[in-house]
Amino acid sequence: MSTMNISLMTDLYELTMMQGYFKNNCNDTVVFDLFYRENPSGNGFAIAAGLDQVLDYIRNLSFSEEDIRYLDSLHIFEPEFLNYLKDFRFSGDIYAIPEGTVVFPREPLIKVIAPIMEAQLVETTLLTIINHQSLIATKAARVVYAAKGDGIMEFGLRRAQGPDAGIYGARAAMIGGCVGTSNVLAGQLFDVPVKGTHAHSWIMSFPDEYTAFKKYSELYPNACCLLVDTYDTLKSGVPNAIRVFTEMRDSGIELKNYGIRLDSGDLAYMSKRARRMLDEAGFTDAFISASSDLDEYLIDSLKAQGCKITSWGVGTNLITSKDCPAFGGVYKLAAVRTADGSYIPKIKLSDNTVKITNPGSKTIYRIYDKETGKIRADLICLADETFDPEQDLTLFDPHATWKKTHIKGGTYRLRELLVPVVENGNVIYTSPSVMELRTICAQEQETLWDESRRLVNPQEVYVDLSDRLYDMKKKLLHDMDKDM
Repeated sequence: MSTMNISLMTDLYELTMMQGYFKNNCNDTVVFDLFYRENPSGNGFAIAAGLDQVLDYIRNLSFSEEDIRYLDSLHIFEPEFLNYLKDFRFSGDIYAIPEGTVVFPREPLIKVIAPIMEAQLVETTLLTIINHQSLIATKAARVVYAAKGDGIMEFGLRRAQGPDAGIYGARAAMIGGCVGTSNVLAGQLFDVPVKGTHAHSWIMSFPDEYTAFKKYSELYPNACCLLVDTYDTLKSGVPNAIRVFTEMRDSGIELKNYGIRLDSGDLAYMSKRARRMLDEAGFTDAFISASSDLDEYLIDSLKAQGCKITSWGVGTNLITSKDCPAFGGVYKLAAVRTADGSYIPKIKLSDNTVKITNPGSKTIYRIYDKETGKIRADLICLADETFDPEQDLTLFDPHATWKKTHIKGGTYRLRELLVPVVENGNVIYTSPSVMELRTICAQEQETLWDESRRLVNPQEVYVDLSDRLYDMKKKLLHDMDKDM
């Protein structure tokens, strides 16, 4: 899809810093890492999402005459700098973890290598895209996991934080595992299934519930989902639905993709009673769908209670990630490249140890157990480091170095997670379709141990540092301590 020009969708300080670099003739090539520090919603992992929109942004990054006039009107920027912006194009390199991949805290989801003016400018937009879509994809993955194979439909557009959040939230939710969305524009833009039924107003606009159901079934005999809780679910709604299904069957209509939707009440109790009523009437293949402020915890509880719901419409709590509304990704300088191509590592200090960054130009290797295919750990290392999977490998916790894991050579395989997506300003990566990303995401989650997928108190997946990276970080901290 094409993207509108969003070059000015940035924090003002990105542009004021750019002007500062420009005036001081400072445009060294640098390395920035985009990463996050804590999994959202107490989850054991996150899902990388949003890369396709990042690439659209980079491809179209430029300033129009109207943009330049607006910046000039702020009386902040000098003519020479504005003249520079007229011909601005991104010229750097970008590495990224592909969308749909399972990711963990502290590892770079995106690495930008570019002149500092360019690398600084893209910070805000990269963060807003990746933070939002990764958050919603992760939330969707949790909801889908709770449903244990039942279909999850994304129904949140009317509760999203504006149109863009509704559109790209739906995209992310599909990547996370939803089977469809109610958002028609998202369906058109991303070629994903659109699904829906009818509202209570449809029922209320007819003289009675039966007539409303009858008219709907005549319109959509091959996708007849009847909302049964407008008046009385068990005394009116379900019996009237059964009456309509019976008339359809008796008239020779082959019933398929048909059923009822519950939108209120005790969903466990109502679904069990409705299931019995449908089965006794001979409609054993009719589905029971449910909505009504669902989230992963409620779905998990309803499943534990033996509910008979087979598909779920999840809206507000999914599209807004209501319990955890921010992903918390950050964008930090990690290195400055010298004239000879080597890198001077940079580190950010903090009284909060989790906020101390990892220096240098880095990459990530995922370590899989050969026998099970499950993830053993992720290893963040310097970009020029390589490892032989036939050799023994020792990993250690960078915060508690006495905790070590020894992996015997030949029992594991390695996968480098960061892949080149932009080279010399040119996009070189072709994103899979959203439905392909959905499949990739499902496969990715199968590489996690069950203990890391549980909704509450999941087992942490280890993200370790290589010896060289750890030693570099330790030396920088030691040298900075001496200088203070």
